[in-house]
Amino acid sequence: MKLEMRKQAQIQEEEEEEGEEVDVEVDEDEEEEEHLRFSVAAVREGGEELFVPPLNFAMVDHGVFRSGFPDVANFGFLETLKLRSVLCLCPETYPEANMEFLRANGIVLFQFGIDGCKEPFVNIPEDTIREALNVVLDVRNHPILIHCNRGKHRTGCVVGCLRKLQRWCLSSIFDEYQRFAAAKARVSDQRFMELFDISSLKHLSASFSC
Repeated sequence: MKLEMRKQAQIQEEEEEEGEEVDVEVDEDEEEEEHLRFSVAAVREGGEELFVPPLNFAMVDHGVFRSGFPDVANFGFLETLKLRSVLCLCPETYPEANMEFLRANGIVLFQFGIDGCKEPFVNIPEDTIREALNVVLDVRNHPILIHCNRGKHRTGCVVGCLRKLQRWCLSSIFDEYQRFAAAKARVSDQRFMELFDISSLKHLSASFSC
């Protein structure tokens, strides 16, 4: 009798252990994907269109915006910006759904592919950043959205170099960069922005809102 009771107690303990919740550390990318899935569901909920901005969306200056890679869930929001141009900093082929959205709204795509490398193997192509800035500084392309994959490093470098043209001090440039990069801020990105030569672009900055 006692043996049977002990077996029942052991079975009950095993069932309770199986039913316990386990705390699992969630990767930041998984959290962002979950946010995106929630956003898509929110847009469809109740048949009403909700305006969902892309990940890390923010206004940089008058007519200039930044974000992570836009998704179908973000198209309604992007329409409200009346964009003329999108500047993509990713090397991959632009998704067909995004291309259809651009064509339907008469938006021009500028793509300057920069590999999303991780430290310590980071190679930020200065010439490509310079070409991207030429597009951003041309007010005929405004309103413009600058984006990479997460809106952190590549976008942060372009915006940081733009801030140098706007005569921001380095501490303010780094503060803005770190606000978007957060725990994934890279010393190499900040070093690149610090050493970036803006002399060849100064003639373009005069016509840009500062």
